[in-house]
Amino acid sequence: MTATLSPGAWPALVLNADYRPLSYYPLSVWAWQDAIKAVFLDRVNIVEYYERQVSSATFQMRLPSVVSLKAFIRPARQPAFTRFNVFLRDRFTCQYCDAREDLTFDHVIPRSRGGQTTWENVVAACSPCNLRKGSMMPAEARMIPRQKPYQPAVFDLHQNGRHFPPNYLHDSWVDYLYWDTELDP
Repeated sequence: MTATLSPGAWPALVLNADYRPLSYYPLSVWAWQDAIKAVFLDRVNIVEYYERQVSSATFQMRLPSVVSLKAFIRPARQPAFTRFNVFLRDRFTCQYCDAREDLTFDHVIPRSRGGQTTWENVVAACSPCNLRKGSMMPAEARMIPRQKPYQPAVFDLHQNGRHFPPNYLHDSWVDYLYWDTELDP
């Protein structure tokens, strides 16, 4: 479940039981309603709060801004092969011309020539480059991908996701994000 990332939505950052975000991109957040429900179902601990409160006739509670799961969820070993994850692996950049607009994906070895739809044969490409390359082999089209396509590890996608921060980060989240990056001296 993801909440709209705006201050008015009061989203809660969701951490695994080891206090790492479940995912960096997209950032793991829940709507405040889902966070409160998880508190009442005893599935999370509240780590940080907003100043904002919700109340009923008999109850009031500050909204959680950061929650941690009580049960550890083992991260996936291999990321799913999706269009989004291909774009993330390639940092939302055309692998032929470095454009960042109008992205699609391209089969390096065209399907018409026996190429398969796999991590090792698909790259992010802008539509003009994809059309220009068509069903030609990279050498024929004189279009060699800037990076050889590969199957990324979840870690690779997390690292790349850090280059594309979400539109909204609450101050209370900062201590729980990117804590495993190298510190400045």
